[in-house]
Amino acid sequence: MFSSDDFCPPERASSSDRTILHCDMNGFYASVELLDRPDLSGLPVAVCGDPESRHGIILAKNELAKQAGVVTAETIWQAQRKCPDLQLIRPHREKYLYYSRRINEIYLRFTDLVEPFSIDESWLDVTASRSLFGSGRQIADTIRSVVRKETGLTLSAGVSYNKIFAKLGSDYKKPDATTEITRDNYRDILWPLPAEDMLFVGKATAEKLMKAGIRTIGDIARSDPGRLTALLGKQGQMLWNYANGYDRSPVARYGKGDEMKSVGNGMTFRRNLLSEEDIFTAVTSLADTVAGRLRKAHKKASGIKVDIRDPAFTTISRQKQLFTPTNLASELVCGAMELIRESWRSGAPIRMLTVTAISLCEETAEEQISLFTADLAAHDRGEKLERTMDTIREKFGASAITFGGVLGNDLGIDAPGGRGREEEKEK
Repeated sequence: MFSSDDFCPPERASSSDRTILHCDMNGFYASVELLDRPDLSGLPVAVCGDPESRHGIILAKNELAKQAGVVTAETIWQAQRKCPDLQLIRPHREKYLYYSRRINEIYLRFTDLVEPFSIDESWLDVTASRSLFGSGRQIADTIRSVVRKETGLTLSAGVSYNKIFAKLGSDYKKPDATTEITRDNYRDILWPLPAEDMLFVGKATAEKLMKAGIRTIGDIARSDPGRLTALLGKQGQMLWNYANGYDRSPVARYGKGDEMKSVGNGMTFRRNLLSEEDIFTAVTSLADTVAGRLRKAHKKASGIKVDIRDPAFTTISRQKQLFTPTNLASELVCGAMELIRESWRSGAPIRMLTVTAISLCEETAEEQISLFTADLAAHDRGEKLERTMDTIREKFGASAITFGGVLGNDLGIDAPGGRGREEEKEK
């Protein structure tokens, strides 16, 4: 989505700016659920994985629950202690996908340059639409009105001359608002915000910045780029560009982006894998990242591939089709372990291992249903667990939670995803 070529230094800034919108639905999951529950109107509502369990996790909440202090990824009992009259609803993902498609179809009435960023937010390039629909702010206000009228849902919109500032604009004022970030006002509006409000600044990065005395977006912008690069690597230069507005990344045409063909994660380990327990630990970590990225892209894998390299740098590659498409780590692990057992001599050392999800399809594609009810029950339990892990990681960072078998290893896997000397692969 973004690359090093997407930034424009000040001396190259174009005098004819684009007009970019970022549209972000307000309390999307909870708002969709309330469409079918008018009896809960005016009450604090939260969507959670298991309303019957006080140890279940809050997945989403409406504005009233947010005002009461309820936060995503906390336990139900913690949320109810803050908000005793909190109404709990189970998630219905098919509803969210349906409304996501409807909302993007509304955006397409104004421009074909619509790039979804997640299930409930999209960028729009409306530069060429201004002669038809008015200024960027007017278009944003019209879209908010149309979405509210046709779906009953609300959104907040950011309007700016680049994607990053448009995104920050949609976050700036909620719910149901339009915020315009211009070359004249971005320092006044954005620079006082906390550094963690910047796009792609997670908990770990925010902590590093804080320790370096960089507390606001303005501090990032005024910092020496070399210092940021020394602190954060390539991400440091990227954040400096973002904070100063030097982003010229394009908005992709709807449905015409690079089609994801596969998602893989590979690692060279601190020591060779020798036992099946070693291999299982490594595969679990690698598959965890692959599955998470599949879910984020709303994709499933119909096949699994493993690449195995020994200490002599001899590499083999094996793949197989799965019984049914999946984006769950537990099911990818089963497929990968079957391949390894079939193709690798027990006890032979493994230096590097890559797990790749292949033959991808849309998350909503028809699936072959298992004949075994136990399998279906296990699948449902696994999906609830892994989507809850997604929510916790989104809130608290990638290292906040992982599978128990990965903890305390001596393979060099120190965080979910098992990133080592090889980078994640996506084709």
